[in-house]
Amino acid sequence: MSRLFGSVRARATLGATLVVAVALVAAGAAVLLSLRSNLIGEAGTQAERSARAVASELAAGTPYDKLSGLDGDDGPVQVLDEHGRLVAASEDLERISGTDTDRVKPQPAVKPSGDDDDDDDAAEPLEAGEISGESVFSNGSATIDGDAEDYRFAAVEVETHDRGHLTVYAGSPLAAEHGAVRTALTVMLIGFPLLLGVVAAVTWLVTRRALRPVEGIRREMAAITRSEDLARRVPEPDTHDEIARLASTTNETLAALETSVERQRRFVADASHELRSPIASLRTQLEVAAAHPELLDLDGAVEDTVRLQRLAADLLLLARLDAGERLGDARVDLAGLAREAAEGRTGVTVDAESAEVAGSRGQLGRVLANLLDNAQRHARSAVTVSVRREGERAVVGVADDGDGVPEDDRERIFERFVRLDAARSRDDGGAGLGLAIARDVAVRHGGTLTAGRGPAGGALFELRLPLV
Repeated sequence: MSRLFGSVRARATLGATLVVAVALVAAGAAVLLSLRSNLIGEAGTQAERSARAVASELAAGTPYDKLSGLDGDDGPVQVLDEHGRLVAASEDLERISGTDTDRVKPQPAVKPSGDDDDDDDAAEPLEAGEISGESVFSNGSATIDGDAEDYRFAAVEVETHDRGHLTVYAGSPLAAEHGAVRTALTVMLIGFPLLLGVVAAVTWLVTRRALRPVEGIRREMAAITRSEDLARRVPEPDTHDEIARLASTTNETLAALETSVERQRRFVADASHELRSPIASLRTQLEVAAAHPELLDLDGAVEDTVRLQRLAADLLLLARLDAGERLGDARVDLAGLAREAAEGRTGVTVDAESAEVAGSRGQLGRVLANLLDNAQRHARSAVTVSVRREGERAVVGVADDGDGVPEDDRERIFERFVRLDAARSRDDGGAGLGLAIARDVAVRHGGTLTAGRGPAGGALFELRLPLV
């Protein structure tokens, strides 16, 4: 069963069919009840009309054998006296039920006793020749001339001049009601299944058409997974609906994934290239030292080892940033952090006001250290560090008096392993990771890091972070 309804199309078809089925059953039941009630009401009205016609004749003094309603053409009629005795009945009436008596032949009248005068104390007495304005209805059956049918009976009371209080029962056949209800029920039993079949078929076809783009997306995603070709994209239907937006979002995800994978591949290639040079240099020095110990360049070996250590630390930090390392919520005073980073550096001046931010003290210290290393590497003589408040943000500026950064390169320098032509030397310049690390840390702290032109004509790097 779970496999049968394992698709969205099957579940949608089943759900729509069940909803329509419940609605049809409820509507059908309401229609049948309303139809039956209306037809029974019409039959009651007809029975009341017949009973009042007979009552009118009785009030006028018409003898029992002259009553026009006793021919049985309009339905069974009974006339009962105040003691419940049948005094007149329709011709050919063979059996009856649903009235106060099941007798079909008139009984001889008896003189009423004086004790019976109080039987109607609770009812409003009628004057001679008056017909009651209220009718009492009941259901029953009668057999007339061998034909048995169900009837709706109406009882009307009348006060006569010479025969006392009489009750007239007249019936109207319910054959029309039964026939109409049976016909309507038959139509529903035949039509409802056909209508449900149409609903199920239309829902199945419409759902299949609506989900066809989803199947196309699934197939293309499966093909991309097998081929590992992230340059491929899923088809986007021109429907401007939820499925079209799903396809668009899927393609955006594939594009972001392709960019991320390409970035990782380039990162691995650049890292391998950067590691190869110091390792090769260190190996060469060790091999020369092994063959000629007197030629060992110990300072150069230490320098290459330190460079390898720094590069490995930078790569590890980038990997932790890419993995989404938790920052923490420590309060960090950028003014104090700037003074600590500038301590012991030649030509660096600090002009800072207190500004607290939330985040990792170690990572923010690494940002300032990288910015100062970059500024000292390109400055002629002076580097200035400033910390100030601007609205709800803290701004840390690191400016130098060097040649500055060309406007076209002010974004490119934040890419990993990028060094401008003036800094291509691996001895004087870094590996091209310092500014990339600084921007990644700034972004992870909800801030920005931009490059511009400083007051002295050199480069100005501004770090903006939200204040606590």
